[in-house]
Amino acid sequence: MKVLLAPCVALTLLLTAAAASAEITIAHVYGKTGPYAAYAKQSHDGLMLGLEYATDGTMEINGEPIVVIEKDTGLRPAAARDLLREAFGEEGVDLAVGGITSEEALAMLPVAQEFARILIVEPAQADAITGEHWNRHVFRTAPSTGLEAVANARALGGPDVAIATLAPEYPFARDWMRAFRTALPATGARLVHEEYATPGTRDFTAAARRLFAALDAAGGRKRLFILWAGGGHPLEALLAMKPETHGIELAGAGGVLAALVPYKAAPGLEGAISYYYQLPDNEVNDWLLREHLARFEAPPDVNAAGGMAAGIAIVEAIRRAETTETEALIAAMEGLEWFGPKGLMRFRPGDHQALQAMYHFRIRTDPRLAWGVPELVRELAIGELDLPLRSH
Repeated sequence: MKVLLAPCVALTLLLTAAAASAEITIAHVYGKTGPYAAYAKQSHDGLMLGLEYATDGTMEINGEPIVVIEKDTGLRPAAARDLLREAFGEEGVDLAVGGITSEEALAMLPVAQEFARILIVEPAQADAITGEHWNRHVFRTAPSTGLEAVANARALGGPDVAIATLAPEYPFARDWMRAFRTALPATGARLVHEEYATPGTRDFTAAARRLFAALDAAGGRKRLFILWAGGGHPLEALLAMKPETHGIELAGAGGVLAALVPYKAAPGLEGAISYYYQLPDNEVNDWLLREHLARFEAPPDVNAAGGMAAGIAIVEAIRRAETTETEALIAAMEGLEWFGPKGLMRFRPGDHQALQAMYHFRIRTDPRLAWGVPELVRELAIGELDLPLRSH
């Protein structure tokens, strides 16, 4: 026999059922496969660890379970755009995280604006993401190119310091060096020469001679700063030319563990780094290091720390907003402060870039490790890193 329920009872049951089935859905849109697969895995592992940490292991926010949907872009910007459109449109996810490369992230920015949903960029770093291509639906937990450049300028600059630079000839390096060049004068340092070499260059002799000559002519404290990624690292060639006989100190930007491997040959090299697992001294990083070692038998790299910071930010933002509705989330996230593996982080209202500490390091060697170990010289606090606002 069919039982007819009173309208108020039926409505109550429907609301109860809807509440019981409510989920917080997050799309992780990133280049899971391809040449950066190892970095992508760390980013996703970090994201899941961040969600776990911030929810005390429940993977729920305000009683609603978190569901993370992975979407593999294969590092193709067009795929990143289409997959995010699918996630926001057909699947109706609440918010998204991505991508591994800046090209992926830049392709996704207009989609976030089109669907009026939040995109948290991690770990892509191009300044344009929170600069000329930014929109108000975009937040970034990763340090921008500009933030890393400012940190290196602060670490290496000073009165009577002459700096020459060597970098690969491609747009990312040019953008990075522009930010570095802009930040140096405030430290009292002089940039006396910039040298660019084709990626894959094997013979750095001519470039090194020009760099050494520029520094010799400059006088004062002389530093040769290297920004390099990929094969054909110039450090070995520079060391062979004995920069110490010219009174030249080598310096370089920190990065992922693989990028620190060449530095093992140059103890004493200085620079600034976004994250190294032994540098932050706080309970969040202690938890990340302990859990990452236990689960993956390796220390966390910068992408794991960044992913974790994004996961924690998501939980804190939804708790603060008490909803996943976009406008409420934007209001909650602008100026949001939270603690990640690097300590205090803050979304700047003007461009939604997460401000964060950086670390001035000096390389030491450890025979047990394949990479040069960044030993802490000092923490560069948020207030010391004057990052220009570039959003429109």
